[in-house]
Amino acid sequence: MATDMQKLIGTSEEDDEEEMEMDVKEEDDDDEDGRKHAATVMVGIDGGMPTSSSNNNHQFQQQQQVQEVSTPGGGGARRCRPVEEKERTKLRERHRRAITARILAGLRRHGNYNLRVRADINDVIAALAREAGWVVLPDGTTFPSRSQGSRPAVVNSAVGASSSSHMAPQQTPPASLRGAAAGYQGSVEYNASRMKGSSSPYDISTSGRSQTSTMVGDRGEQTDSHPLIVGSIDTIDGKQIVDISPKLTERDFLSSPYIPVYVMLPLGVVNMKCELVDPDGLLKQLRVLKSINVDGVAVDCWWGIVEAHAPQEYNWNGYKRLFQTVHELKLKLQVIMSFHECGGNVGDDVCIPLPHWVAEIGRSNPDIFFTDREGRRNPECLSWGIDKERVLRGRTAVEVYFDFMRSFRIEFNEFFEEGIISVIQVGLGPCGELRYPSCPVKHGWRYPGIGEFQCYDQYLLRSLKKAAEARGHSFWARGPDNAGSYNSRPHETGFFCDGGDYDGYYGRFFLNWYSKVLVDHGDRVLSMAKLAFEGTCIAAKLSGIHWWYNMASHAAELTAGFYNSCNRDGYAAIMSMLNKHGAALNFSCAELHMLNHHEDFQDALADPEGLVWQVLNAAWDVCILVAKENALPYYDRVGYNKILNDAKPSTDPDGRHISSFTYLRLSPHLMERHNFVEFEQFVKKMHGKELNCHLN
Repeated sequence: MATDMQKLIGTSEEDDEEEMEMDVKEEDDDDEDGRKHAATVMVGIDGGMPTSSSNNNHQFQQQQQVQEVSTPGGGGARRCRPVEEKERTKLRERHRRAITARILAGLRRHGNYNLRVRADINDVIAALAREAGWVVLPDGTTFPSRSQGSRPAVVNSAVGASSSSHMAPQQTPPASLRGAAAGYQGSVEYNASRMKGSSSPYDISTSGRSQTSTMVGDRGEQTDSHPLIVGSIDTIDGKQIVDISPKLTERDFLSSPYIPVYVMLPLGVVNMKCELVDPDGLLKQLRVLKSINVDGVAVDCWWGIVEAHAPQEYNWNGYKRLFQTVHELKLKLQVIMSFHECGGNVGDDVCIPLPHWVAEIGRSNPDIFFTDREGRRNPECLSWGIDKERVLRGRTAVEVYFDFMRSFRIEFNEFFEEGIISVIQVGLGPCGELRYPSCPVKHGWRYPGIGEFQCYDQYLLRSLKKAAEARGHSFWARGPDNAGSYNSRPHETGFFCDGGDYDGYYGRFFLNWYSKVLVDHGDRVLSMAKLAFEGTCIAAKLSGIHWWYNMASHAAELTAGFYNSCNRDGYAAIMSMLNKHGAALNFSCAELHMLNHHEDFQDALADPEGLVWQVLNAAWDVCILVAKENALPYYDRVGYNKILNDAKPSTDPDGRHISSFTYLRLSPHLMERHNFVEFEQFVKKMHGKELNCHLN
């Protein structure tokens, strides 16, 4: 026993030296004093002179540590050593922290993994999982992706005494992921092979004798290697340390569904004079895209460029030359009818305002623009309140949109007839998306603010008054007065907090009206688009307002017009409207692996993946085609694999997938060799042509 305790003391000193070298935080002072006291007491038990302040205290501790306790079955006695057990537990925890610190440092430095500063071992496993192709649910349930087939065999090690091993039963993901608080927060998890023989996979042997490590399978047979494990033995300070590193594998997309890939052209590819900018340079870039079998390109047709100077005077010259170039290369075209302003939003590198003649009307009648509670106007797009108001030189807003779309259809008829134009996406609000401009950066909004309601122009207030009178409560003809400001948090407001007014009689009335205005606007404009582009697929874009998704009120979604509080599905009515017109959905939601860099991500109760699955299921339930585009730029394999797994969900029981993907956007950075090589592999996998490959 004395020998064992001396080893324990020696191990503690070695651990202290190792942790000082690795800059690992030491235990609290109280714990350190306790360890020293325990060590001196144990030396006293071995025959040395105890350093305790009194013999009685020493005798009590000695009696407590060496007390014989009979086992219930009479099978002998065991020694109860609470101080020693506590000391061993502390040492194990110190070893775990030290190893975790090394793992995190190595992955950040050499593996290009996006690990947060306070990452723990679960984050490490999740990062490795994204490369290994496993699916993990928020509760830790783990199972292989469809392409992996059966679960790989569990690998055990006969280091030390053998202990029984058990595996948690394999579970399948729930049919609806919306109810989960964390949603689908980790899409895949690494196959962590379980090691037998020690109480913790991070325990390091403290005995002086050498031990031989042998890899054995589930049935006990020896194996020299395992397809997912690569091992090596290093000697550090006289110790043999077994380094078991995972050989990461990517999901195999060979023979997976073919998904067309489009590349969005730069915002300023056509200038304010409607001239094609740098046609020779663009031609070279398009040829490179064609060489890797990109299906086509997407381009904005800006209302502020084509109809800039006078009503119904359209200039399509720059777009004619662009479309002809695309046609000659036999690429497809996705065209966006952009009835909004460009500039002032994330990713905007040019400024394209609304037509000059519209701005002139706005100066005399600013209520044609969305307005917040403070009376600030947003000239990014026209208010939906004038959809049926003849305030645009004798035309309604819907008529203006229809005339623009009809002119485009006539001007480019040959491209429709030959099938070059595959999709027309109709702009329905700010950034071309069907939502209220509730989070304008120009008015001071910053993530993760809840935004503000945008219903205070005279036309929308008139609609609200009419709805309140029809309900029999004319005093409800007002916006909420306790909904905070652009950068408020839900709990700081009386309207959005848990149990707040959003769920009261007035709150439900207001939110029903507010969201209905959004759906009605989409219904009116898409009905005109369907008429103008008969025979061609039309689409509408929806953005993912994912912050505060895991709070009951879903405050940021409510101000954007999506009545998606915890007791409602705010997207079903939108999908029904799209289905009515045979329109596809283009959905954009910021990628989780990019958002993890944001310091407020956790505090914002955001759940991009939970929102994605809710919207996708709502669309697929009514058989709507769903296209996607990236919300943030990326050039690395981790980002591309995330998009691939979302585009072709391996766990969907019906094998559903998106109909097309649009990459934002063509740029010199994308054309850099190392970035373009990754993009080429991404395109092949989207097309279902890439074999399974191992990471180096």
